[in-house]
Formats: sequence, structure tokens, C-alpha cells
Amino acid sequence: MSVDRLVFAFAGTLILVSLVLSQVHSIYWLWFTAFIGANMLQASFTGFCPAAWIFKKLGAKTGCAFE
Repeated sequence: MSVDRLVFAFAGTLILVSLVLSQVHSIYWLWFTAFIGANMLQASFTGFCPAAWIFKKLGAKTGCAFE
């Protein structure tokens, strides 16, 4: 799996988990969802994504988005 797909899978999983937690635990988990969305937005403009950097360091092959 490439870094690109890992980042999308990781972000999607965290968003879904935070949405579930906001329903069963506390509405404040939606702030985590907003943080993930803001991070995705800034990554689209700057090309820097902390998750992509970590996945690269762990040895995942790079795709075309995070070279």
C-alpha cells in the first residue's frame, strides 16, 4: 500500500472513530474531526502531511501525492 492510500485510510478511520465517539461519549470529539479536516486542507495547499511523513519513515512506498 502506498503512502497516499495509507494517509486516506488513516484519516478516514480517525474521522469515523471521532464521529462515533461524539455520539456515544461527548460532543467535543467533533473538535478532533475538525482538526483532521483542517490538517487535510493545509496538506492540500502545502504538500506537508505529518501522517505521510510518519508512514514514509516507517518504510511505506511513496505515491504521486506525497513524493
